[in-house]
Amino acid sequence: MNKIKSLNDLRKIKQDVEQKMDLREKSDNPDRYVQIKVAMATCGIAAGAREVMNTLIEKIAQDKIDAVVTQTGCMGYCHAEPTVEVRKPGAEPVVFGHVDREKALAIIDKYIKTGELLEGIIPVNYQTA
Repeated sequence: MNKIKSLNDLRKIKQDVEQKMDLREKSDNPDRYVQIKVAMATCGIAAGAREVMNTLIEKIAQDKIDAVVTQTGCMGYCHAEPTVEVRKPGAEPVVFGHVDREKALAIIDKYIKTGELLEGIIPVNYQTA
């Protein structure tokens, strides 16, 4: 374990522990929360998924939205990376393609908060079991 050398070090440790506790608490009942999955396979990362994920995490925390942001592997939409799947409680998942920082913010402000659909939804052409 690293030594704590400053108040900022202690604050960072506290923040990390709080984030882990929040994720653990939300994982007990994930259907009660908005679930956001960012495809972080090689093609997604190369297309900018890491910046998209960081933007989503920051915006969710800033706006105090009950949501869980996680990363996932390939969703099979390599042509539309970065891709983000959003599942609102009681609703079918919606997958957005070509997500950049601005679109990530719009997904939160428009789709998650108000239910307004945005351009760039990838149509689902299959059924899961």
